[in-house]
Amino acid sequence: MKKKKLFLSIFTVFILITSIFLYVNRDKFVYVGSIDIIEVDCSKKHQILSEVYESDQRIRKSNVEFIKFAKEDHRNQELVISIIEKCGMPTLNEVTQKHMDAIWLGLQHTTKNIRKKYFPLIEEAVENGDLNKEQYALMKDRILMDEGKPQIYGSQIKSGKLYKLENPETVNERRKEMGMGTIEDYLRDFNIQFNPN
Repeated sequence: MKKKKLFLSIFTVFILITSIFLYVNRDKFVYVGSIDIIEVDCSKKHQILSEVYESDQRIRKSNVEFIKFAKEDHRNQELVISIIEKCGMPTLNEVTQKHMDAIWLGLQHTTKNIRKKYFPLIEEAVENGDLNKEQYALMKDRILMDEGKPQIYGSQIKSGKLYKLENPETVNERRKEMGMGTIEDYLRDFNIQFNPN
């Protein structure tokens, strides 16, 4: 009987602590919905992509509540994916570099499944000169990290550390091919020292 009372007391305290934790951190556990294809006017893609770019950069530099950040990011991702699906993947013959960057940002900041689905379009855009090699490298590393595989270019940080890296001794050669600075300089911004071993 005493064991049962003790168990119930511990269980009640656990439920109480969990409830308080979830309440205090409620904004961090918000599901903003699936990313759906929405109506977009293809003749206004310049304006839409300009707004996506400005929004993406603004929310990443501001100190907004997590729920507002998540909702705005979600909206940007829906707009980018809807433009691709309804209007086709833009090129620099149709839009500006800023607009192409908005496409990349929307896909880079979305879910791993969507990022992987649209990555071939990013590869093609890089091959055509519509996006740069560094953008390719950043998304490639993110996809590898999503899959639990070592990254190639050393662009991904996880839990305050450089995420596992394939052949670290030659990473700067790979980074140079992608137009990226050295990994030492990159990691300095995160107060991380590079140790190839």
